[in-house]
Amino acid sequence: MEPTLRLKCTLAYQGTDFAGWQYQPEGRGRSVQACLEEALARLAGRPVRAHGASRTDAGVHALHQVAHADVPAARAHLPWRRALNALLPRDMAVLAAEEVSREFHARYDATAKTYAYTFWLEQGFLLPQRRPFVWDAGSLDLDAMDEAAQAFVGSHDFAAFQNAGTPVADTVREVFSITRHPGPTPHEAVFRVRGGGFLKQMVRNIMGCLALAGQGKANAQTVRSLLETKDRTLAPATAPARGLCLEHMEFGGRGRKRRHQGPDGDPGEHLPDQERLGGL
Repeated sequence: MEPTLRLKCTLAYQGTDFAGWQYQPEGRGRSVQACLEEALARLAGRPVRAHGASRTDAGVHALHQVAHADVPAARAHLPWRRALNALLPRDMAVLAAEEVSREFHARYDATAKTYAYTFWLEQGFLLPQRRPFVWDAGSLDLDAMDEAAQAFVGSHDFAAFQNAGTPVADTVREVFSITRHPGPTPHEAVFRVRGGGFLKQMVRNIMGCLALAGQGKANAQTVRSLLETKDRTLAPATAPARGLCLEHMEFGGRGRKRRHQGPDGDPGEHLPDQERLGGL
């Protein structure tokens, strides 16, 4: 059997023209995973499977996605970062490529991740350069959004904030923090959500609820009530994908030791505590 080494790749991509991280059937759009695997295969001289830490949805961006792949040990001498970037499309890039232990697993060793969601706050005006990366939601009461955001922090059943499409064993997740930051222009506000794992489109659903709070149509009590109902049909609409970006992945090396096998759906279903790392 051919000796291999495990390669850890840190990726950034503009999600606008991708159908998400996960490989898609022919005709359903290109995926980040497929583009990475194609480049890896050309350099490895054989097919290569890439495993991502998070299955970002169509239109979602990333500044710090992580993936691992096993490549021939005989190709260890290759300048993998430079070689991959020469083959990848212009809307994605490898920030780092390094050999890691064979025990490392991008999905199961992840312990937390941080997503950032950017709101554009001025009605009737939007910089064209920022259009692919913001939700032009208009004027919002940011203090009211801050107050409502804190009701999401902690361990809760987030069934009311999970979109259909990926069955999971349970819907309890822990949000470590939600904080607001200035955006790159005076017209923007960025909300960063750090958690041990998320349900399908959970962060975008939280942002949809915060937008209502910013419009005076919801508050912290609304959030608590929705969490108690566990009913998705009662919760606000999902915020657009374009405002969301996977900013940071954290790895502690504990996840793989406690790995549970489950259906190949949400990349964390049937995994306890910090190992639940779903897509958004």
